[in-house]
Amino acid sequence: MERLRTIFVSFFKIGLFTFGGGYAMIPLIEREVIDNRRWVERREFLDLLTLAQSVPGPISLNTSVFVGYKMRGLRGATAALLGTILPSFVIILIIALFFANIRHNPVVDAAFKGMRPAVVALIIGPVISLARGMHWSMFFIIAAAALAVWGLGWSPIWVLAAGAAGGIAWELAVAPKIARHKKNPEA
Repeated sequence: MERLRTIFVSFFKIGLFTFGGGYAMIPLIEREVIDNRRWVERREFLDLLTLAQSVPGPISLNTSVFVGYKMRGLRGATAALLGTILPSFVIILIIALFFANIRHNPVVDAAFKGMRPAVVALIIGPVISLARGMHWSMFFIIAAAALAVWGLGWSPIWVLAAGAAGGIAWELAVAPKIARHKKNPEA
């Protein structure tokens, strides 16, 4: 079992050095919990991300809480939560204290504009990384979901609910048949 301090420090580093919000934190969380710490397997991380997207709140925060909970239960979730939000809280508090003085500073404005492409890259990175672990047929479902949300204007909530219902139906109806066929191919 990992110590709570290790969980806190790992997520504190992620929170401290990530700019751009929740999706920008995903590659850092992925590298830390899969590659560096080996707390979760890549497939399990995909499941945690799916779960994190389906509950209210920022995806990075939800993911860190789920990883912390997996490692050490409620205390692990609390350590991961505090590690993730504490750096942002302190930085925003400091900025709020001095923002009135630097709000119209051209250097600060240029720095924020310069970070935008990096943030987009940090968001695209995990999308590509997560896509590597999927079966090719899932790309049709991704395209259909994107078309439903952006093309047809459907609510993402209904698309997620339909995806969850489809996944449950698949596991209850089709997956057992595939498993039986793999055990007994002649049948």
